[in-house]
Amino acid sequence: MDTIDRPASQLYTANIQKITRHFLPADLTIDKWETLEPWFKELLERKINSKTELEKWLMDMSELEAVINEDVCWRQIRMTCDTENKVLEDAFNFFCLQIQPHIQPYADALNKKLIASPFTKELDHAKYFTYLRSVKKNIDLFREENIPLQAELSVMQQQYGMISGKMTIEVNGDEYTLQQASKFLENPDRELREEVYRKMNERRLQDKDALNDLYTQLIQKRNQESINAGFENYRDFKFKELGRFDYTKEDCFQFHESVKQHVVPLVNKIYEKKKAKLKVAALRPWDVEAEPVGIKPLTPFTNGSELLQKSIDCFTRLRPFFGECLEQMDKMKHLDLESRKGKAPGGYNCPLAESGAPFIFMNAAGQMHDVTTMLHEGGHAVQSFLTHSLELNAFKEYPMEIAEVASMAMELFTMDYWDVFFDNKDDLKRAKEHQLERTITLFPWIAVIDKFQHWIYENPVHSVEERTQAWLDILNTFSDGVIDYSGLEKYREISWQKQLHLFEVPFYYIEYGIAQLGAIGMWMQFKKNPEKALDNYMYALSLGGTKTLPQLYEAAGLKFDFSPGNIKMLMDFVQEQLEEPG
Repeated sequence: MDTIDRPASQLYTANIQKITRHFLPADLTIDKWETLEPWFKELLERKINSKTELEKWLMDMSELEAVINEDVCWRQIRMTCDTENKVLEDAFNFFCLQIQPHIQPYADALNKKLIASPFTKELDHAKYFTYLRSVKKNIDLFREENIPLQAELSVMQQQYGMISGKMTIEVNGDEYTLQQASKFLENPDRELREEVYRKMNERRLQDKDALNDLYTQLIQKRNQESINAGFENYRDFKFKELGRFDYTKEDCFQFHESVKQHVVPLVNKIYEKKKAKLKVAALRPWDVEAEPVGIKPLTPFTNGSELLQKSIDCFTRLRPFFGECLEQMDKMKHLDLESRKGKAPGGYNCPLAESGAPFIFMNAAGQMHDVTTMLHEGGHAVQSFLTHSLELNAFKEYPMEIAEVASMAMELFTMDYWDVFFDNKDDLKRAKEHQLERTITLFPWIAVIDKFQHWIYENPVHSVEERTQAWLDILNTFSDGVIDYSGLEKYREISWQKQLHLFEVPFYYIEYGIAQLGAIGMWMQFKKNPEKALDNYMYALSLGGTKTLPQLYEAAGLKFDFSPGNIKMLMDFVQEQLEEPG
């Protein structure tokens, strides 16, 4: 692969500065399209007479992209932090409906101007290859008639968070969001666990039809978008849009089969062990996160500020730069960690193109799962810091398959320092076991969600009943043989509705499986030589999207390989570690 000099890890700094504007006014505020249009026109009409002028033009276009990206990111962040605030929702919708549709034709024209320039051939091939490949892909996909469809989709996709953010239940006289209520599923009181499990699912059932209707509309519009662009189905369109240059749908099907063959049997072992540990005749879904009576649930922190401080301590011990990244975000108030009513579900790290320091959003409720979410999003945040100095905004648009290595590897790397969360050795051992079991049990769900999406968009015209049956068929294919779901069929039928990716970021899910394999590979390196593994990790992440996916994996010391043989080898390694998690 093409190589660049590896910077020493100590040269990285978390003290990043907001990018200084050289093209746009420092005080430019995006309040209407007319504010932006002159800058697009200038770029489109500017004469380019040399390679130097082309590179200056690229820098100016990058600055415009960064300013717009950060503006829309803040609109989405504010809206997801408070889904009940109509002003914030309107501000996001205004951008999607009144500004974004005007940008797209200019973006296409600028892409064509770049490709048509005779000086583009003079650009450094190694530096610009992936960027220009992406530009050509965008030109191929652009259709004027898709602009209003994409604007509608941007708004509609956010309705999932609006609906889910209102879901609460009452437990022991107090109101909880579903994220907060899930902590009761770890309670030793089995009757309470069942009560909460049923309440949570009954609450989801109340919005079953609303979410089904929303998904049907999204499928129809996405299918039309793909037809407009000349594709047989939305899956094939989305694969190209996501820039999946390095693997195919057939590779995804092979991944599904490999999970069924090599991972589901391990999941069965994990749940058989859980069943024996709890001494229950039948392991029910509300038992999976529980411990036997007499063993208290893990309580790694009590509130968001404690979660943050312990995460900073954990990151700092792993490598000081990682802790500095979180400290910088805290100074900039780029964190919203605790669950509350009216907050959208889930968690994310949102890169901010101008500021550099990203924003972490999550719904912490005091559980072990929240720790791994924080460390996961913290891994994403580290990559945002590492790519901030890259020359063009487009260079920072790294493939999701490496972005999720950043986050998932961080979960595994940090395990050696989880004593900051647990001063009791038994609790620490349980936490590590929980993480390693989750590393395995996550794969079948990834396969289920991905395979379901293939079915959905290969069969875009279907009834809700057909969708439900397809979901159950796929779910049962990858289900373990231990958990007893009898009498819970109505909950199983809609269990796909809790996966926000289906609504908000279609086909973004197989990345977690591919990246989890990469993360396990990074952890194997770490076990042999921690400093070398961390150097490889930081170097690969710092490349952003300037290399192909196989090259990025190679930079990390990994093979881009999700064949059955590789999956089996990595699962065997995790299984070995699970037997000795201390």
